[in-house]
Amino acid sequence: MARPSARPIAVAKRACRCACGRQGMRSMPDQVSDVRLLDDGYSREVRSLFYHAYRHEPTFAYLMDAQRAGYDQRVRACVREMVERHLGEELPAIGLFIDDRLVAAALITPPQRRLDITESWSWRLRMLFSIGLAATRRYLDYHRAVQACLPVGPHHQLPMLGVHPEYQGRQIGEQLLAAVQRWCAEDSASQGLVLDTGNARYLDFYQRHGYREIGEVTLGAVREHVLLHPGETPAAT
Repeated sequence: MARPSARPIAVAKRACRCACGRQGMRSMPDQVSDVRLLDDGYSREVRSLFYHAYRHEPTFAYLMDAQRAGYDQRVRACVREMVERHLGEELPAIGLFIDDRLVAAALITPPQRRLDITESWSWRLRMLFSIGLAATRRYLDYHRAVQACLPVGPHHQLPMLGVHPEYQGRQIGEQLLAAVQRWCAEDSASQGLVLDTGNARYLDFYQRHGYREIGEVTLGAVREHVLLHPGETPAAT
């Protein structure tokens, strides 16, 4: 059900492969999505979407230890803590809807509101009780390592973004990334957008769309790539 507080925003759409799922090239868009800014009223939908989008990703397989019993529960709990804190802090989030169903979402951390979750003892305790000591340590180590790769200056960051598996391969991820970049570009003080991925299949897509690698983090057998999309330079007047 639509919520009045989820504000629609306009976004340009481009036709090419999506980086947020197992997707190939398509000759034309599959479905047109409705792009909205989300609030905490969508917490349940966002958590469900990210759980399905992340449970098979290499990064989460390492962080939440996919070889140990209870993996799905740990993924679900970690996603819950991330989403609830982000939306609870009233940080921006963008969602794509088809027929009023949330099919893709991204959490955005603005430069002036960048959260250091490693310094929040209440958040750490919730993680500890939810996913256990080993997974909490892995996540905090991963977070610190990624933060250490960030460039100097104000940048937006994407802690989470994903497309529901049922809608992967339909250029929804392409539309999501375009919406996020358009929203971030409205902040003239921002020097760019930073994200990270442990899925090597996404690298070519990101690089073709202007992202460059600024760091790499080793997570067991996974190589987490930290990427930057530089901010647009205002035209001279």
